[in-house]
Amino acid sequence: MSRKAARSGWSVALAISGFGVAGCGNPVEAPRTPLSGGAATVFDETHDAFSLPAPILSEEHHRSFFVGNSYFNQNWVSAPSSVETRDGLGPLFNARSCSGCHFKDGRGRPPEPGGAMVTELLRISVAGRGPHGEPVPEPVYGDQVQGSALPQVPAEAEVHVDFDVLPGAFADGEHYELRKPRIRLEHLGYGPMSSAVLMSARVAPAMIGLGLLEAVPVSALRNLADPDDRNHDGISGRLNMVWDAVHHAPAVGRFGWKAEQPTVLQQSAGAFLGDMGLTSWIFPRDDHSQLEHECDALPNGGSPEVGEDILRHVALYARSLGVPARRHAADASVVRGGELFMKAGCARCHVPTLHTEPLADMPEVGGIEIHPYTDLLLHDMGEGLSDDRPTFEAEGREWRTPPLWGIGLVRRVNQHTFLLHDGRARDASEAVLWHDGEGRAAREAFVRMNHGDRESLLAFLESL
Repeated sequence: MSRKAARSGWSVALAISGFGVAGCGNPVEAPRTPLSGGAATVFDETHDAFSLPAPILSEEHHRSFFVGNSYFNQNWVSAPSSVETRDGLGPLFNARSCSGCHFKDGRGRPPEPGGAMVTELLRISVAGRGPHGEPVPEPVYGDQVQGSALPQVPAEAEVHVDFDVLPGAFADGEHYELRKPRIRLEHLGYGPMSSAVLMSARVAPAMIGLGLLEAVPVSALRNLADPDDRNHDGISGRLNMVWDAVHHAPAVGRFGWKAEQPTVLQQSAGAFLGDMGLTSWIFPRDDHSQLEHECDALPNGGSPEVGEDILRHVALYARSLGVPARRHAADASVVRGGELFMKAGCARCHVPTLHTEPLADMPEVGGIEIHPYTDLLLHDMGEGLSDDRPTFEAEGREWRTPPLWGIGLVRRVNQHTFLLHDGRARDASEAVLWHDGEGRAAREAFVRMNHGDRESLLAFLESL
């Protein structure tokens, strides 16, 4: 199995971020508590709202959080360097630091029309599946286009995004426009790419509450799953079984846009490799292909380049970020929006409440009631959102339900409101309107709402 195919970095991580309207479970009322993360909730509405440690951390983990934070935010440099613990960048990469894509631990965004990608990545592959069900890398460029490189070698390509406009109207006559992205590759550095390449753009997701999501037991996810739609509600959420590179065995996926990663630790190691060209004990081989032989002659930063302690500190940091509290939960429009959210069936997939169990190496995340608004399952979201690129058991039309907690603070933290896996939606309304497949009934309910009810539903989402 190709190391490049086995992993997927933070920047590529998930289902349609911001929204997914389908799923399992049948809650009747949206929770009104401000404690989205239970005891791991933080009360901050500033631009730092996604970057604070959860209050539940042990003293040891609190110290590790700040060590991980330093490695997450500081730039890595090329080898050889006097700073041996931070060298080995590249030779091909997308960012020099984790925060280069996850600014303030928040969401990335697509480029301006016609512009080049910065906090968005392009996944690529060709038809077929590897020995563990993973995508088959494109023969020359692997499974991720890396748009930056050290001065001695060419970058792989420039990735540009253009948008087609799709007009539509709500039932009350109010018009809207959606944007459908088109990918362009320019200045290919290592020759032609396969004409049969499959491409999928992915923005960096927000990182809050990852340890809590990892602590939701597999049994709970299996109970939510309904792959054969036994209850005939049109919703058939299912697990993605992926490859655990640490234990060398199949495992339940729960992170990434298609639930392609089983743990935060593996996701972190994948990001170091794919996004920054840094090897670790989990992924010890360099990320360039055999056909990118110009990269072979450059020095590396040791073997591995990211020490085990550094990787574990960064993973601990990612697992320990607190979840911001809800705002204005008692406002009349927010309460009305919550009722509409439930009535439209959104909570069948964006399940409001889950419960955690202790993790062996992080017991403090256990025993907490959380309100992430996700089931962490795969759902068919229709042809309009399909990337035609299978990932383990996830098909092109399938995406993991992203958590909605913190979505109302993206504007403040990251200075934008772009949503969905590729950022095509410019706001929450457009994100809902892109839903099809298992999300069609909820989208149609939204389209039928009058203007005031639509605004209430959006106010509810803004409060999360």
